Amino acid sequence: MEVLKTHYHPEITSLENKTIAKRLATRSITTQGNSILLMYTERYEDYSLPGGGLDLGEDKIEGMKRELSEETGAQNIQNIKPFGIYEEFRPWYKPDYDIQHMISYCYTCDVNTELGTPSLESYEINNGMKAIWIDIHKAIAHNKKTIATNEKKGMSIERETFLLELIASTKT
Repeated sequence: MEVLKTHYHPEITSLENKTIAKRLATRSITTQGNSILLMYTERYEDYSLPGGGLDLGEDKIEGMKRELSEETGAQNIQNIKPFGIYEEFRPWYKPDYDIQHMISYCYTCDVNTELGTPSLESYEINNGMKAIWIDIHKAIAHNKKTIATNEKKGMSIERETFLLELIASTKT
C-alpha cells in the first residue's frame, strides 16, 4: 500500500536517541455520492474517519471491519480496497516511550446506508463520539475552522483533514 503522507507533530524535532512505540491502526472510507460516513467528536469539535488501533496480531482487513462496525454500527461491509497509508510521529504521554509512531492503513469500502447500533468504548462515549453521514466538503470546512479557531483540538485533526481533502479530490 502506498504511503500517502508522513507527518511529524510540531513537538517532534528529531527521532535520534528516542524510544518509539509503534501503533498500527485502520481507517475506513465509506462514501455515497458526496456523503461520507464519519465520526463526529464533540470534545474536539472535529470529524474523523471511523477506525482505530489493531489488536496484537490482528489482520488489517478484519481489524478495519471490526472498528467500522463497533464505531458506526455499519452492516454489510464489502468491496474493501486499499486506499493508502498515513503515518505520523507524535509525542507519547506514557513514561515508557518518547514518541508514538502511528501507521494508519486506510481502506475504501461499501456499507448499508442504514446503520445498526454502535458499540462505543467508554472514552468514546465520554468524548461525545457519534457516527454521521455528512457532505464531505462540509466536514472539511468544519475541520479547517476547528484547526484555525479551537485550542482544544485533538492531535489527529491534521491527519483527518488531509485524508478528507484527498478523498474529495478523487471524487471530482
